[in-house]
Amino acid sequence: MIVNEIFLSIQGEGKDIGKPTVFVRLTGCNLRCTWCDTGYAFYEGKDMSIREIMKEVEKYGIGRVCITGGEPLLQKESLDLTDRLIEEGYEVSIETNGALPIEGINKKAVISMDWKTPSSGETEKMRKENLKYLEEKDQLKFVIADEEDYEYALSFLRKHDARCETIFQPLGGLNIKWLAERVLEDKMDVMVLPQLHKIIWGEKKGV
Repeated sequence: MIVNEIFLSIQGEGKDIGKPTVFVRLTGCNLRCTWCDTGYAFYEGKDMSIREIMKEVEKYGIGRVCITGGEPLLQKESLDLTDRLIEEGYEVSIETNGALPIEGINKKAVISMDWKTPSSGETEKMRKENLKYLEEKDQLKFVIADEEDYEYALSFLRKHDARCETIFQPLGGLNIKWLAERVLEDKMDVMVLPQLHKIIWGEKKGV
C-alpha cells in the first residue's frame, strides 16, 4: 500500500470528536474538491505492507484507528487492512468521499462518508446507491460553505433516509455560528460540529 502518513491525534470530526485516534492516511484521491485541505495526500507517500502498518500503529498504544486519505478505497488493500485491524481488536473507522462503492467494507468498521455539496465541484460524482449500505453505527457528513450548500443538504435529507447520524460541518471547520442557527431555524435533526483539530493546531499537518 502507499501510505502518506501515520500519526496520533484526537479525532477532530464526527461522532468520535475529541477521542485519541491513530490516523492512517493513504495516498491518492479520485476527486478534486475545490476546498480540499489534504491535497498533499494526492501523490506523496511510501510503500508499506500491512504488517509494517500494523507495527507502526501498535507503537502508539491506542485502540482506535481511522483510515483516511486522500480516498482510502482507491487502494483495495485498505479493506484487508481494515479486516486485520478489527481482528486485532481495534475500533476502526474509514473515511470515504462517497464516490466509490462502500459495500465491501467490514461491517464492524464505522463508515464516515462525505456527501459532496455544490461548492466542492464534485456533487455529480456521488453514488446514491451507497446510502443503502450505511447503518446506524455509521455517519454521513456534509461540508457546507454557503447558503447554496445548506439548501442542497436540507433538500437531500428531506428526500433520502440517511439511516445514520448526519453531520453538518462548516467549510474550514471553524465558522460554525451561522450554520448552527440555520439548523435550529429549520429544526434539522443533525449534528453541527467544527473541526476540533483545527481549533487546537490550525492547519498543521500530522496532528
